[in-house]
Amino acid sequence: MLLEVRNLGKRYPQGTNFVDVLKGVTFHIERGEFVALKGPSGSGKSTLLQLVGGLDHPSTGEVRLEGEVVGMGNDRKVSKFRRRSVGFIFQAYHLIPRLSVKQNVALPLQLDGTPTSKRNRRSHELLECVGLGHRANSFPLELSGGEMQRVAIARALVADPPLVLADEPTGNLDSTNASHVMELLYSLAKRLHRTVLVVTHDNKVAMYADRQLELVDGRLV
Repeated sequence: MLLEVRNLGKRYPQGTNFVDVLKGVTFHIERGEFVALKGPSGSGKSTLLQLVGGLDHPSTGEVRLEGEVVGMGNDRKVSKFRRRSVGFIFQAYHLIPRLSVKQNVALPLQLDGTPTSKRNRRSHELLECVGLGHRANSFPLELSGGEMQRVAIARALVADPPLVLADEPTGNLDSTNASHVMELLYSLAKRLHRTVLVVTHDNKVAMYADRQLELVDGRLV
């Protein structure tokens, strides 16, 4: 078992009251699985992904990745965990405009202190994997939406994290590019033996998964 989520809850203050966004969510994901988490807008999907990735802390319960509790320790330790253990793919790509494509892909390795020659070699390998080796010296604003998301996939995989989290990865793409991105993500995950959790409200995206989970009003159904 790679990922274990136990009785996860998240509560936010709202005026003098509280809103429970997640309510006792429990599930696990085996190593190498490609899992889709479905649900309507406001169901708590993105909140759950943030907790799994160590971007926020749960109100109740815990998340374990490879047996270790996610989000424990000081900020430096948590940041190191995110760099090395989790790859993130966002709907809005989150590429840095002033960095080249190659530099964007290599950024997690740079932040982790990886030598320049090694991170250049690794970023080139991943760009070739996503079919963008020829765009290494381009800048994000010179790319199409589909190309930017392929760069984001390469960046998420560059540090060989055991877990990749994708939050609505096709939300800004047309149907053709969405299909291409999902086919690429699935094939790379299987080839590189990565575990992937994709959050989506799109049934067409969820169909790529080995297994589907559904979240409604903060609970798995």
